[in-house]
Amino acid sequence: MKHIYLIRHGQTSYNQQSVIQGSGIDSDLNELGLLQAKAFFEAYKDVPFDAVYTSKLKRTVQSVQNFIDLGIKHEAHTALNEISWGAKEGQPILPIEEDPFFAKMLDEWRKGNTHYSAFGGESPDQVAERQQAFLDQLFSPTMAHEKHVLVCMHGRAMRVLLCKLLDYSLGEMDTFEHGNLCLYHLVYTGSMVNILKHNEQSHLAGLLG
Repeated sequence: MKHIYLIRHGQTSYNQQSVIQGSGIDSDLNELGLLQAKAFFEAYKDVPFDAVYTSKLKRTVQSVQNFIDLGIKHEAHTALNEISWGAKEGQPILPIEEDPFFAKMLDEWRKGNTHYSAFGGESPDQVAERQQAFLDQLFSPTMAHEKHVLVCMHGRAMRVLLCKLLDYSLGEMDTFEHGNLCLYHLVYTGSMVNILKHNEQSHLAGLLG
């Protein structure tokens, strides 16, 4: 059995200001994001993690830095980076009715047309393809000794990864809700992945009000 603790990074100023980040913007956690990272660490520091995996972007590393500082093995993977939003990166998130391309893109994705590209960036299919290398490593027999792993990544990319782990179609990725520093706790039995916690945020209770 392998326990996978899958989290989204803590809040950044881009999140706070509702600005699109994507893989092309390497932002830092803001003050609240650092507090969220600390709260998660305090809640889960006694889990015997064998490895910590992050994307190559600073906001994921900063979210789990306290665990890395314990001396736990850490690897950063481009495969875990956020989707590229292309020309939309750095732009404010607009209401759907004001952004017809974004509305069409989400509609196409929900219809299963996940080859549809995000504003000249990546499609969900492309994200899923690059994530496969990470999953091949994670579930390799040579990594069977890693019984508890912590994986920190990004909202849209996390939705894609959850679809791959749980055998959902990518058109169903919006099923998986998420907030900054939320947790999905999954367990791999050797033949399938089951979900134990879904968008868990109780560790942030002191920060949500």
